[in-house]
Amino acid sequence: MDTIEIVIENTHERRQVRQGITLAELAQEYYTELGRMPLQNPILGALVNNQVEHMQYRIFNPKTIYFFDIHNSHGWRMYQTSLTFMLYKAVRDTFPKANLAVKHSMQGGFYCTISNVDEDRFEVAKAVRERMIELQHQDLPFEHRTMLLSDAIEHIKTCNLPKTLDLLQSLSQLYITMHVLDGTMHKLTSKHVPTTGCLKSWDFHMYADEGYLLQMPDPHHLDRPPLLPETPKLFNIFKQHHLWVDRLRVSTITDLNRIVRDNNQIQLIHLSEALHEKCYAEIANMIFEKRDQVKMVLLAGPSSSGKTTSCRRLSVQLSVLGFDVHQLSLDDYFVCRARTPKLPNGEFDFESIDALDIPLLNEHLQRMFNGERVEIPTFDFIKGDPFYDGKSIQLGPNSILVVEGIHALNPKLTAQIDNELKFKVYVSTLTQIAIDDINSIRSSENRMLRRIVRDNNFRGWDAYNTLHRWHEVRRGEEINIFPFQEQADVMFNSALLYELGVLKLYAAPQLKKIPENCPEHAEAQRLLNFIDIIEPIEPTYIPPTSIMREFLGGSSFLY
Repeated sequence: MDTIEIVIENTHERRQVRQGITLAELAQEYYTELGRMPLQNPILGALVNNQVEHMQYRIFNPKTIYFFDIHNSHGWRMYQTSLTFMLYKAVRDTFPKANLAVKHSMQGGFYCTISNVDEDRFEVAKAVRERMIELQHQDLPFEHRTMLLSDAIEHIKTCNLPKTLDLLQSLSQLYITMHVLDGTMHKLTSKHVPTTGCLKSWDFHMYADEGYLLQMPDPHHLDRPPLLPETPKLFNIFKQHHLWVDRLRVSTITDLNRIVRDNNQIQLIHLSEALHEKCYAEIANMIFEKRDQVKMVLLAGPSSSGKTTSCRRLSVQLSVLGFDVHQLSLDDYFVCRARTPKLPNGEFDFESIDALDIPLLNEHLQRMFNGERVEIPTFDFIKGDPFYDGKSIQLGPNSILVVEGIHALNPKLTAQIDNELKFKVYVSTLTQIAIDDINSIRSSENRMLRRIVRDNNFRGWDAYNTLHRWHEVRRGEEINIFPFQEQADVMFNSALLYELGVLKLYAAPQLKKIPENCPEHAEAQRLLNFIDIIEPIEPTYIPPTSIMREFLGGSSFLY
C-alpha cells in the first residue's frame, strides 16, 4: 500500500500514512496510538496546508495538518455554521411550510425569525428546540455533495428559500458544493463539523417581540450556554436598520449585486450617506436638548467602526447648533512604552484601558471644566512617548468637548467627572445585509475588511499583520468595549450598504498576497471566498466626508 508523509503540527511529529486516509481516521488512529489528545474537546476540523478542511477530507499527497476544536476561530465558525444548519433542519422537519431567516449576530448567537406558521410563538420555539435535541442525540453526519448548479437550483426552488435561490441563480459556475443533513440540503458559507453530536451546547428560545435567539455556547464552558446580558439598545438599532434595508430592497448580497449590475450604485451611495448625515444631525439635536448639563461627549466603539470620522462629523453638526466644539483623542493619552501593560505572550497590550494615562486625563478634564487653558499631549507612536507641542484646549460658556476612543464609555476612564456632564455615543459597524436566508454576515468581518484596507493604506501593515493581530483586537473588544455598549445614551450604526463592494477592490489584492506557509492563509482564503460573490463598486462617488474615506483615503477631515 502506498504511503505518504504527513506532519501533525499539534505534536510537531512526522508520520507515514496510507494514501486516501481521511482526517477523521488519521485523528482516531494517531491519538489512540499515542494515548494522548492535544485538544480539550471533540476535533471539529483541521488546517491542511493552512486550508480549512472537514474531517472527511482525504489525504493523497504530503501535507501539514493542524487539528482544531471549538477554541480555535475556525472551529468556532464551523460550530456556528453547523448549528445554524441544524436549526434550519429542525424548522423544516417541524413546520415544512415555514420560512426561517437568520437576521444577524446577537449576544453570542443569532437572531432569527420564523414566518408562515400559524402556531403560537411559544409552541414554535418549543417544537423546534425539541427537534434540535433529537437531531443532536442522533449524532447524524454532516455531509457535502458536489453537484450541477442547475440541479441545486431546482432543489432550492422547492424549499421556500427565496434569497438562497436568488444567490444560486446569480452564480456562473457549473458545479457547486451543497451541504446535507439527513436528507435536508442547503449551501453553507464554511465547512461543517463531523456530526450533530458535536453540537453539545446551545439553546433556542423566543427573543424580543417577534423573533427567536439561537444561542451559542461559551467555548470554555460547553456544558451550558452562557448567561448573557440583555442588549435592548443594540437590538433596536439592528431592528431599525433591517426595516430600512427591507424598504430599500437591499437585504442580501444578491440585492446589492443587482443594484450594481443595473448601474444604480451611485444612488445607493447617496442614500447611504444621507442616512448617516441624518443620524449625526439627530444625535446632535439630542445633545443640544441637554445643553444646560452636558459639557462632554464620549464617543466609543470597536476597531474600524469609524469613530474618528464620526467624531468629526458629529462635531460639524454640533457647530451648526451653536456649540464651540473641541475634540480630544484618547490615543494622545497613551502611557510611555515602558509603562504599557503586556500580554501573557510578552507583547504590548495596547487594547487595555491601563495603556492610557487615566490620572492625567482626569486632571486635564477637571481643569478644562474649571475654565483653565490646558496643554494637551500628542503621542508619538514611533518613539512610544507623549510630547507637548503647544496644543491646548480652553472651554468657554458655549463649549463642548468631544472625546473619542475605544475606552470612552468605560466608567473607569472618567471616574472623577460628574456623570451629568457626559453624553455617551456608541459607534459600531452593524452589518445590515445577509448572504441569503440562513447565512448572515457577521459585523466583525465587515470591520476586519475595513481594518485590512486602512492598515495597508495608512499604517504600513500588510494583510498578514492585520489578520495576525486580529485575535488580540477581538479579545480587547470583548473585555474593554462590548461590556459598556448598553451604557450609551445613543447608538450609531456606521455600516454603509454599499461598502462591501468597495472594500473588495482594496482588500482582495492584499489577501491574495498572504502565503500558503502561514496560518493566516486560511482566514485570507475564507475572506476571499466571501467577497468573491460581491460585485465591485468604484469609490469615485463616495464623498470626502464619508466614513469610508477614513479607510480608503481622500477624506476632507484631518486624522
